[in-house]
Amino acid sequence: MTSETTHVPHLGGTGELAGRTVARIGYGAMQLERLRDDRSAAVALLRHAIDLGVDHVDTAEFYGNGFVNSVIRDALRPEDDVSIVSKVGAVSDPGGPFPMRVAQRPEELRAGVEANLATLGVERIPVVNLRRMDVGFTPPIPDDQVIDLDDQLAVMTALRDEGKIGAIGLSNVSLDVLRRALPAGIVCVQNAYSLVAREDEELLKLCAAEQLAWVPFFPLGGALPWMPKVTDEPAVIAAAERLGCTPAQVGLAWLLHHSPQTLLIPGTATTSHLEANLAVGAITLDGETLAALDAVPTRPATLPHH
Repeated sequence: MTSETTHVPHLGGTGELAGRTVARIGYGAMQLERLRDDRSAAVALLRHAIDLGVDHVDTAEFYGNGFVNSVIRDALRPEDDVSIVSKVGAVSDPGGPFPMRVAQRPEELRAGVEANLATLGVERIPVVNLRRMDVGFTPPIPDDQVIDLDDQLAVMTALRDEGKIGAIGLSNVSLDVLRRALPAGIVCVQNAYSLVAREDEELLKLCAAEQLAWVPFFPLGGALPWMPKVTDEPAVIAAAERLGCTPAQVGLAWLLHHSPQTLLIPGTATTSHLEANLAVGAITLDGETLAALDAVPTRPATLPHH
């Protein structure tokens, strides 16, 4: 391996996250749970990501019921200087109908931050996202979990003032909620968004106007059976063939080209996919290719009927 490979992710340029310059391609750690039976492999994969220049890792205490955070704790060293972004608003529920349940009450948000601090083994988390349930697919929401935004931001702000979190982000939010939250000093927004799911275009424009990082999850769609997949699109497949890369790489490259606010956090449990994701930073989409991709229609997910 040559020394040049350490700069691969930076070919996608850099962006801002909570006042810090980071590579635009980070790592979403959720899929590390797939390596639960091979902890050393999970640690090695994350170390490889860091060695290749990843300096922005997205996680949550409810990923693997603390397992993923513990892998991050074991893999990262202080000198790595990696920005960890976690989230609160849900908790693990291994025995329930969903792997997680909502936990929106202020005292639950505080407990979630404390749990993240414990499993990550840190005294302060650079960014913590408040995962709301305003848009998209969410677990069932009991009435006592429908909490006013101001009450939630009050506890998040208190945690920031106490030094337990460095900055506040939002996830799964509507345009109105983001507007209401801006005075609290929001630094990033995480919503489901991809080439085939662009319902949040106005939200993205507001992030650009306010200089907030835009961190799309489900960046290739298809994460759930009823969601359209970016990699199924003829225009994406044609672009991949022309460029000599994979349809997944085209879908990720489009996100980087579409808005300079975008920070990617693709996740994987394999070395080959990790390297392919980081190589996206070197892909250039010409005007004709971008026009063909931009013409792909957005298609909302069709939720199954119960």
